[in-house]
Amino acid sequence: MYREFYGLKEKPFSKTPDPRYLFLSRGHREALARLQYAVEERELALLTGDIGCGKTTISRALMDAMGEECRFCFIVNPRLTPLEFLRAVARSIGVESPAVAKDELLKQLGEAVLVLRAEGRCPVIVIDEAQLIPDRELFDEIRLLTNFQLDDQNLMSVVLMGQPELRQILADPVHEPLRQRIAMHYHLQPLTLEETLEYIDFRLEVAGGVPGLFSPDAVRRIYDLSGGVPRKINILATNALLVGFGRDASWIDASLVEELREEASLY
Repeated sequence: MYREFYGLKEKPFSKTPDPRYLFLSRGHREALARLQYAVEERELALLTGDIGCGKTTISRALMDAMGEECRFCFIVNPRLTPLEFLRAVARSIGVESPAVAKDELLKQLGEAVLVLRAEGRCPVIVIDEAQLIPDRELFDEIRLLTNFQLDDQNLMSVVLMGQPELRQILADPVHEPLRQRIAMHYHLQPLTLEETLEYIDFRLEVAGGVPGLFSPDAVRRIYDLSGGVPRKINILATNALLVGFGRDASWIDASLVEELREEASLY
């Protein structure tokens, strides 16, 4: 469809968190650098941002950046009991048959962590949508994971990612012990207007196209309607390409984007 019409090899504004399409705005670059440092130091890190700002894509880029020296465990749905959570972590770091009894499970976790250390690798537990964690007990288990350590070094890194309300949740005094262990905090902001222009051109080029397919006025309308949130930009840009294809439009101008105003209110 529109890919061939606009000379694209791939869909430039796909929703999947492909690290190739990670546009390193100033904020994204700093977030990734801070996470890399936290993982290198085996620390607990907190990354927050509005829905669609690119947190998950950054976590995939982090995995690529760290390479074989880390073993990543992604918890994408943290609505788990503490035991379910620990078993998921154990399985992801090499425990073939996680125990049901908690004391045995913790022993298995400790052994698996030491095996990874002997291999020169660090387990990294990434908990996405952490604002959905159901209760204090699971937050306590996350905190206790940081107890896997030697005298001179932690043996595991944990990354908590979530929407802004996660910070409000963690501000509760009951979570003070966990907050004190968070070594890196970062809040990811939406893109600026200039970054939105660069973002759109960047993704077009990665997809095999050429920059400048969207006029400056079209980009401004996309920015106004999306608030600079990458996921919303992707939806608007994709729909604009579809409209443009249907009109045989060789480039996307502001009038085409304006037609999406009503749809944008649903995002």
